[in-house]
Amino acid sequence: MKKKKRAVIALGGNALGNTLPEQMQAVKITARAIVDLIEEGCEVVVAHGNGPQAGMVNNAMIALTHEDTQQPNTPLSVCVAMSQAYIGYDLQNALREELLNRKISDVPVATMITQVRVDENDPAFKNPSKPIGKFVSAKQAAQMEKNFGYIMKEDSGRGCRRVVASPKPVEIIELGTIRTMVDSGNLVIACGGGGIPVIRQGSHLKGASAVIDKDFASCLLAKELDADYLIILTAVEKVALNFGKPDEQWLENVSIDEAKQYIEEGHFAPGSMLPKVQAAVDFAASKFGRTSLITLLEKSRDAVQGKTGTTFRL
Repeated sequence: MKKKKRAVIALGGNALGNTLPEQMQAVKITARAIVDLIEEGCEVVVAHGNGPQAGMVNNAMIALTHEDTQQPNTPLSVCVAMSQAYIGYDLQNALREELLNRKISDVPVATMITQVRVDENDPAFKNPSKPIGKFVSAKQAAQMEKNFGYIMKEDSGRGCRRVVASPKPVEIIELGTIRTMVDSGNLVIACGGGGIPVIRQGSHLKGASAVIDKDFASCLLAKELDADYLIILTAVEKVALNFGKPDEQWLENVSIDEAKQYIEEGHFAPGSMLPKVQAAVDFAASKFGRTSLITLLEKSRDAVQGKTGTTFRL
């Protein structure tokens, strides 16, 4: 029997919506695209972002401290864990329904609450720059700094937001369990929101006040699972040079050396396309035969067939 290709899919925020009702609708569309890949003969592992969701949980927990002064502030790592669970709940149910609708009954779906270790000496902790949560006034920001020890920064003239570190992922704590589940034929949802950031302290794992880029975490997961594909799904069909400019150029097949040159030349926006391209390059360069793809959610099957998307290979 022909061996299935293993693919780790990194879902962008557009695959999940921004509110609970939006998410319930969005995951139905997302599930169709993922099951397309299963029908294409892929063994699929799903990772996803959680920006709006973690922010929503964080805001709700802050509101709770206002209602009940005895309630301690909820650590960001716990907010990430909560977002992993409720995104996984919606996503795994949508996937199960789509599989059964297509008469596929031998692919169990499960969500793994995933911790990802980061290095406490990562330089990102000295320069928190990742905004999370809602915009607040300067007065509110000062109160949050005093009450919770948050670092607040003014953001583009729209108010102040909390900023946290975004360290690189080092180790996926539940990797062994994830690997066993995938090897057993499960469709696994893991590393949600880049994973729950933790720091090792002896035998203890301490939650870190940070968020991990989901594309970097997905890259690490794909390498550790010896995947054939890292598929990063985003809001554009292909990666572009000079994006949005008159001389815009869409990229199709990109070598690792070419991609590194484009990164050096500053073609990709930090916090947007840059981490996606960096993760794609990292995975494709890690072993001969590995392929990274960046494309639209609804074009994922076409991308695997080589019909569209931006492909990165050695």
